[in-house]
Amino acid sequence: MNLPDSLFAAIAQRRSSGFSRLKADPVDRGLIERMLEAANWAPSHGDTEPWRFTVFSGDGREALAELFDRKRAYAAPVWISIGVSPARREDGSLLMTEEEEIIAVACAVQNLHLMACALGLAGMWHSKGSSTDPAVARGLGLESPARLLGFFMCGWPASDAPESTRRPLSEKVTWVENRS
Repeated sequence: MNLPDSLFAAIAQRRSSGFSRLKADPVDRGLIERMLEAANWAPSHGDTEPWRFTVFSGDGREALAELFDRKRAYAAPVWISIGVSPARREDGSLLMTEEEEIIAVACAVQNLHLMACALGLAGMWHSKGSSTDPAVARGLGLESPARLLGFFMCGWPASDAPESTRRPLSEKVTWVENRS
């Protein structure tokens, strides 16, 4: 399989997998570092690289349990907080818009998720409730204008990823082409 076909296959086979689809088995730190390195290569406007991650695994999940629901903190073998820390000018104003910085972080998380899948891991970006709570953000050292955008939970898959489909691209794309 050539590189474009391999890349497309990785993209098309990526699935979000929550707690019920993860084994409790630990994940080697080297694999998580590889995922984070892939995230670090995401594009960002103005080269701001606004993504900030904190990794909780093994006994380190106790620190996460102190930030939110104890039982939930142990539901996945690895939790990675997803933060955005917007770049600032010397006068304190934002170098890029908050929206641009959040988009860059989303690109980083997509890279992280694709690498996780390529390494045989499963995971999901959880972005609601306590996963974005301002008190949890403060506990992670994310003070305004920084924000907590959620957590990426991951581990070894408990089963094969479910099949998925997408609606036809023709429902989502409008072509405007040169006319002779």
